[in-house]
Amino acid sequence: MQFGIFSVGDVTTDPTTGRTPSEGERIKAMVTIALKAEEVGLDVFATGEHHNPPFVPSSPTTMLGYIAARTERLILSTATTLITTNDPVKIAEDYAMLQHLADGRVDLILGRGNTGPVYPWFGQDIRQGIPLAVENYALLHKLWREDVVDWEGRFRTPLQGFTATPRPLDGVPPFVWHGSIRSPEIAEQAAYYGDGFFANNIFWPKEHFIRLITLYRQRYAHYGHGTPEQAIVGLGGQVFMRRNSQDAVREFRPYFDNAPVYGHGPSLEDFMTETPLTVGSPQQVIDRTLTFREHFGDYQRQLFLMDHAGLPLKTVLEQLDILGEEVVPVLRREFAKDRPAAVPDGPTHAARTAEPSAA
Repeated sequence: MQFGIFSVGDVTTDPTTGRTPSEGERIKAMVTIALKAEEVGLDVFATGEHHNPPFVPSSPTTMLGYIAARTERLILSTATTLITTNDPVKIAEDYAMLQHLADGRVDLILGRGNTGPVYPWFGQDIRQGIPLAVENYALLHKLWREDVVDWEGRFRTPLQGFTATPRPLDGVPPFVWHGSIRSPEIAEQAAYYGDGFFANNIFWPKEHFIRLITLYRQRYAHYGHGTPEQAIVGLGGQVFMRRNSQDAVREFRPYFDNAPVYGHGPSLEDFMTETPLTVGSPQQVIDRTLTFREHFGDYQRQLFLMDHAGLPLKTVLEQLDILGEEVVPVLRREFAKDRPAAVPDGPTHAARTAEPSAA
């Protein structure tokens, strides 16, 4: 079981002080957070990809390459690489390059993002979102597995005798998760290729994600990749912790109430009831997270969102200390109990290079 954090890289005013960090401060804060994640024993750091204010991570490979040079074991991932508006050729080459620089400590979550205007900015039509995701990944999959590619599709110019460089490290492409919060077509795509499915278990009730993950597991087995229980599932989550739950709620409330994503809507209490957001003590976070296995089955990766809504860097680093020292060790132990031997571990490059069918 892999544990980590993901960042959407928002630049948000701290509602308790009125201070807004600069873009440079926010970028460097994300790096500091990634380094802290490795220090406290987490497995994964993932960054989002956005091309509009108030977000700063427009170039994930640049940031992850810098973090790779300053870490030793952290898996470097994305919390969405935009498969719809990035050229598959560029994705193939950028992430293979990052793979070599990071000695294989790289995977990525492919998705369509949540910003409609990004499509015309990159010359695409949002009404073609699903067909773009399907076609572009078909090409990316081919580019990483065939040395010379001939290809023709609907959304880009044909390729004739093309070789993407560098080739994937050890002949094994980066592991791909297909991320979605709402689209069964993406769950189907992940199942077809035998890739991972990442359900960003944040905004909606568990019943919604149970349906998506169940579909993915069933179709994974249908395509002959293994049993439904062997499908590779990742989940998102949101937490804020203090030793005393009342202190956690009191401190986090102004950030929740004013957050650009969910502020000025349901109350914090209602949101915690209807979604996986957990604001409370470390034990409450442990108890809530352990229910995810009851809902979704044994899974491989749990990522938490912890550095958003204007929370100051000092507070985020304190949260990571609690997560790494008090929460994750317990979760590792409890998730390992009664875990069937046939359920795979979280994907790593080292493990995948040992598998004959890894490519």
